[in-house]
Amino acid sequence: MTSDCSHDPEKIVIADPHADSLEEGLDSSPEGNLIYSINDHPPWYLCILLGFQRYILAFGGILAIPLILAEPLCIKENHAAKSQLISTIFFVSGMSTLLQTTLGTRLPILQGGTFTFITPTLAILALPKWRCPGTSATPHLNATNSAIQRSILVASMLQLVLGLSGLVGLVLRFIGPLAIAPTINLIGLLLFIQAGQKSGAHWGIAALTVCLILLFSQYLSKVNLPLIAYKDKKWKIFHYPLFKLFSALFGMCGAWLVCFLLTYFNALPSSPNEYGYMARTDINLDAVKSAAWFYDSGVCRLSVSSVLGMMAGVLASTMESIGDYYACAPLSGAEHVTPPPPTHAINCGIAVEGVGCILAALWSTGNGTTSYSQNIAALGITRVGSRLVLQTAGLLMIILGLFGKFSAVFITIPDPVIGGMFLVMFGMVAAVGISNLQYVDLNSSRNLLILGFSVSTFSGLVLPTWFHSNPGMIKTGIKELDQLIMILFTTHMFIGGFFGFVLDNTIPGKVVFQWMISDESSSAEERRRRSISSGKK
Repeated sequence: MTSDCSHDPEKIVIADPHADSLEEGLDSSPEGNLIYSINDHPPWYLCILLGFQRYILAFGGILAIPLILAEPLCIKENHAAKSQLISTIFFVSGMSTLLQTTLGTRLPILQGGTFTFITPTLAILALPKWRCPGTSATPHLNATNSAIQRSILVASMLQLVLGLSGLVGLVLRFIGPLAIAPTINLIGLLLFIQAGQKSGAHWGIAALTVCLILLFSQYLSKVNLPLIAYKDKKWKIFHYPLFKLFSALFGMCGAWLVCFLLTYFNALPSSPNEYGYMARTDINLDAVKSAAWFYDSGVCRLSVSSVLGMMAGVLASTMESIGDYYACAPLSGAEHVTPPPPTHAINCGIAVEGVGCILAALWSTGNGTTSYSQNIAALGITRVGSRLVLQTAGLLMIILGLFGKFSAVFITIPDPVIGGMFLVMFGMVAAVGISNLQYVDLNSSRNLLILGFSVSTFSGLVLPTWFHSNPGMIKTGIKELDQLIMILFTTHMFIGGFFGFVLDNTIPGKVVFQWMISDESSSAEERRRRSISSGKK
């Protein structure tokens, strides 16, 4: 079976409203739930603003990856090198986003750095030959980063083959909500650890960020502000729900402004050892000064090493992405166009993600790219699912990624502000995972057993936690096999999704589950009804 990456417009495209104003977009949104759905075209100025908001929302999570890799890459104190690494990963993420939204699944799903590659990366860099020599070097000239890019390059070929061969589509017929829900839910639950670490630097600022985002996205969502615009050769007054559109951006900027004022009036501790110091906005100002004005793509070195570990990361990333596709489709309004998502779209999406990881290796990001779960949550908050907005965000990531100074500015965002944003976003990710259970009969003891076992009782949380606490227990005599086992069994979403998949397909009582029914004459509601996994007693 091969993957057909062509998209038939008659199957997946509805008439584009090409809204010239927000009011038109509101009228055309499906069921009034979205401001702009997947095929809507917001005005160009809103595309830029909404795309920039997606850039900001992705910044915190993607930024965390180069900061985690900074120390093992021997550039912890080298702000210029860190800024260049940040610019590189955003530049490649922008290219991957354009490819995914144009040639892949064509869902409004942003591509960014992936935490599934962090574990094998740290394992490789922990080898004695890659330990820091005591001096810093730029990541593109550092031999350690060269070793990482080789392994990512080769491992990414596996993801490319999985998509192009159609193997992913063959497996999809067996993947039901009881496999998808644990996968996405565990992503959100796992990321709360990072959210807690960031927020714990100053819980007051983190709580302020959460309150502001909730205020703008929920309590003020129906408040329309009058704005003046020039149209049809005269000035007109339009009423825009700005709070709903830019809730996360306003929330972050508001908390950032409070931190700036507290820093300016010296109301925050000036000693790094005191609680609340990380809320200051002047901690990383040196990063802006030392950052280069323009980004240099560097030189790529190609060879093969430590590939097995990275392949485990690729498998975990693939499983995560499939869950992300299912989560993104209904949030963006795609379920009103076609049963979300078609098999060929899944195959193309995985293949394009493989291409994105190859690009990440060629540009020496020290990481790969994958569907960005945190930004999918932004769909539920902003209610903007337009594909064009995500394509604009991809262009902005490419353009702004060329300017090192611009990326360095965001290093000054205080950790508590980022942590507060994470608390809201990761909660949405976990909730999106749970929402997949709407297709499952939760009165069935069979389904409850599978769900509980996959998420919390044993596999999803217990096994990875135990392996994290006992890293030296696996000793097969083959170092690569030990690393492979450790990576698989410490990846929460992979373990949870795997056990959900196995149990759902082996325990009797499951009705045939197919998100992608081949009978195109069936209605969307009929397909959805046939996809319910009952297992009633």
